[in-house]
Amino acid sequence: MAFTDQRDLAISTISTNAAELYNTGIDLLLSLWPGADQTLDLAINADPNFALAHAAKARLYAIGARPSEAKVSIAHAKDLVMRYGDARERSHVETLWFAINGLSDKALDHALAHVNKWPRDVLIFGLPLGAFGLFAFSGMSDHDHARVELCERYSRHFSEDDWWFLTYRGWSHTENGSLSIGREKTQRALELRKENANAAHALAHTFYECGASSEAEELIASWLPSYDRSGILHGHIAWHGALTALEQGDALSALRYYDRYVSPAVSNGTPVNIISDSASFLWRFQAYGNEVMPALWQEAADYASAYFQQPGFPFADFHMSLIASHTGAGDSVETRVAGLSEMVQRDALPAGAVVPALCLAAQAFSSGDYHTCMDVLEPHIGEVVRIGGSGAQREIVEDMLLISYLRTDEIDKSKLLLNARLHRRPSTRDTRWLSDLQV
Repeated sequence: MAFTDQRDLAISTISTNAAELYNTGIDLLLSLWPGADQTLDLAINADPNFALAHAAKARLYAIGARPSEAKVSIAHAKDLVMRYGDARERSHVETLWFAINGLSDKALDHALAHVNKWPRDVLIFGLPLGAFGLFAFSGMSDHDHARVELCERYSRHFSEDDWWFLTYRGWSHTENGSLSIGREKTQRALELRKENANAAHALAHTFYECGASSEAEELIASWLPSYDRSGILHGHIAWHGALTALEQGDALSALRYYDRYVSPAVSNGTPVNIISDSASFLWRFQAYGNEVMPALWQEAADYASAYFQQPGFPFADFHMSLIASHTGAGDSVETRVAGLSEMVQRDALPAGAVVPALCLAAQAFSSGDYHTCMDVLEPHIGEVVRIGGSGAQREIVEDMLLISYLRTDEIDKSKLLLNARLHRRPSTRDTRWLSDLQV
């Protein structure tokens, strides 16, 4: 008997039960909903030679920052697929093998070639997409556009009610500045499948970029309780709630979100999310005029000390420098900058010179040297996109430059930047700052 996945692609298994469990597990994985791990295990138990189920487990381990387990699972899948899989399945597993083993350039090339042949193979289609996908972390300066182009090129292969494709097509448009398209598609994706953390996350980004603070607040307050705290995006979506509260000037609610859901002591997210969410929230909270207890920065530093000690992951490099700069670890920032600069000289850092510049700017800002912060940031501000992440995450760099302008009485530069930001993204806080400058 022949079996297929949810998008009518053949899957090589001998078990009806394994096929059904695999399809359920893939939906849970694609929506980052709890239960994928156990469901895929049941599929493997039903058919131990089911290569795609082992590959899906490997992908789940990789998303959950469990690299050793991911490598074991994908190696086993690679062995099995050579014996039991077809051409599509072999390409599927090989692409995941490159991604899981840190060969990002090859993974991206293989993913794009694979999608060109099998566009409905969404586990591979998803690899270049998202704020932490292969495009975002490639060092490209146009990765926001690249995601839109990829989705639009193959949109004809998906139905209007494919919740997975709507999620990523909509989010790609949002990040590329097409907010009305992004909003329509991400809202529809969440309507079609409420148990979809990726759609809720994408919609939170859309509301942020639209300046729709009240709607973001309502979304997060109503949706987050339905998402178990073991969900990998729980803490990060709560981070969006904290940002929304800050945007509205409600520091108490923002800090409550952080304490309950976002801080390293309580979040079950991945290290890159926990470190970037804690660093960027504490920085924003403090930079916007609120007091941050030193213990909160130290808690973030204690957690971060186990991760990303070697330079070369630009998104993490910047956030690690934020934490180090606020906990008296300036030497570690200087060491990181030296390593990054050496990589730039060897042309071994795809994101380029913007990365050490951001680390230096973080250190200068934290020490109150706003002139140096401006001097370092201004030549690179147009290249910040190359570190990856989302627009909401990268906006902290613009905040750093803007607040440096404000604190050095660079009124004309402050107004220019604020007007540009308001043109791109309506903001209660930016409107308030601009009004203060014009009084």
